[in-house]
Amino acid sequence: MIYLLLALVGLGIIAAVFELLSRKKGKKPEITEPPVSGCSSCMEWDPSCEQECMVKAAVQEIEYFDDEELDRFKGRPSDQYTDAEIEEFSEVMNTMKPEEVKDWNRSLILRDIQVPDQIKDELIELINDSELGE
Repeated sequence: MIYLLLALVGLGIIAAVFELLSRKKGKKPEITEPPVSGCSSCMEWDPSCEQECMVKAAVQEIEYFDDEELDRFKGRPSDQYTDAEIEEFSEVMNTMKPEEVKDWNRSLILRDIQVPDQIKDELIELINDSELGE
């Protein structure tokens, strides 16, 4: 047990030395970032990853899903849609690939478009199903 502990401490010291040496040489450690478009590497248990993806997506061009007509709903509260308008959202949502639904929702959020209350449960179900690979 003590040998394992000493080995871990030794590895930590070696890693710290290499980090210090790389900083002195002006090298920056290489950091890989999750893809912004889908953030598919985000796990359910890591909400900070999803937040980082939203921040990164906010500074990039907004992705559209052949839904430019929904831009007219910018700023409208989610409980103030007519039945015909709700059907528009539902039609767009149900004609896309399941793996696109989460990105579409993110696109709507970035465009300040709220999904109608009447289809939020279906949206969440589609997102969850796509994440589970169903």
